[in-house]
Amino acid sequence: MNQPDDLLALDPTAERDMPYQAGSPDAPARAPRPKDAATLILIQHAQSGAKILMGRRASGHSFMPDKYVFPGGKVDRCDRFVDAHDELNPQSSEDLSKANKTRHPRAFALAAIRETWEETGLLIGKPGTLPLRTLDTGWNSYAAAGIAPHLSPLHFFARAITPPQRHKRFDARFFIANAEEALYDMRPARDGAEMQDLRWFSLDEAFALDLPNVTRFILSEVQTRLQAPEKPHAPAFLRWGRTGPQMDRL
Repeated sequence: MNQPDDLLALDPTAERDMPYQAGSPDAPARAPRPKDAATLILIQHAQSGAKILMGRRASGHSFMPDKYVFPGGKVDRCDRFVDAHDELNPQSSEDLSKANKTRHPRAFALAAIRETWEETGLLIGKPGTLPLRTLDTGWNSYAAAGIAPHLSPLHFFARAITPPQRHKRFDARFFIANAEEALYDMRPARDGAEMQDLRWFSLDEAFALDLPNVTRFILSEVQTRLQAPEKPHAPAFLRWGRTGPQMDRL
């Protein structure tokens, strides 16, 4: 277990994405159990440099309103069983299985794809048909587009559990993908009820946004990977303990 500089830098602003401080009267008596979630980091490679898709969470959200984040959300029970054009790469499946006894690895990848579609209108897939037996409410509109999810471009990148001093907590798995390889087409992302101001940001632009601590840490991991793509990059595992943020490599 270690605390690199980018983790230590979180401490001075550790409360900025929390509605209250630990020990305050509003804090829950017991930390709620984190819910499984999945997030997709889409990287667009342009002549001017890499750009990352991010958007601002709607003001009405009870969880981190008005913060800039990557597309993502809670894993649904149906996600595991949705048919796909292809499957996750073996390394990502293996890494996702570590310290995970409840979810099949593909459920996280499919949740990230579904949430990206719901929040941005972008399709990660290839032409295909989803059998009716696989459909659930969250997948109906995706299936109507005549697209089957495309899992192989997604690479498991990091895991993060949000701090305990919250009424809502998530155990999020982050995937990274080359936008040109993953997206069905290069249509513009569309703002919706959940996310606004969806744009492709440069790294400098992204770091200047109002970011939750977890998102800022993940963004620093993305920067490291983009600066040295040839080097091995084991997925980071970030969570909060009694002494503050802690990070391992999976």
